[in-house]
Amino acid sequence: MSDSIPPIEKLNDESPQVFIEAVNTLFETAPPLADRLLAARPFKSYLDLIDKAEAICLGSDLSDQDKLDIINAHPRIGENKTNLSAMSLKEQGYNTRQGTESEQDRQVNATLAELNKKYEATYGFKFVVFVAGRPRTEIIPLIEERIASNNKEQEMKTGMTDMMLIARDRLKKATGETRS
Repeated sequence: MSDSIPPIEKLNDESPQVFIEAVNTLFETAPPLADRLLAARPFKSYLDLIDKAEAICLGSDLSDQDKLDIINAHPRIGENKTNLSAMSLKEQGYNTRQGTESEQDRQVNATLAELNKKYEATYGFKFVVFVAGRPRTEIIPLIEERIASNNKEQEMKTGMTDMMLIARDRLKKATGETRS
């Protein structure tokens, strides 16, 4: 996955494959979302594209399976580094220059792995959070709190909303494009 994406004007005219690859840079690989965005072309800007994605994800037109496919496209927080995209590695605060994990990383990741299992057993989908550069240690109490809330509908909405925050942050890093 590249940190850069083509200008939106060019993307609007690209082949479906190139369009979907660029969209996956922002949202991970979520075919139900990418296919709907492809059908909604053209977009005025990437922010317009993300706004459309948010409307799709938070709207009522998606099946339950489509929602699961979209939210489960994101990697688990604390996932083994080999299973993460380049963007996710940076977002989750891994030192990509270091060849091995520190003991603290292993302990935090083991705790997150257990909490991910508990979250997924509770809700039936992955925990998604906009990390925003926070250390993974700060995510532990957050996931515990969200498990304790025991509100599946709210958790799906929160996860989808955080996916859009992640996409906006990725867009900003890739292009400098932000809402003014």
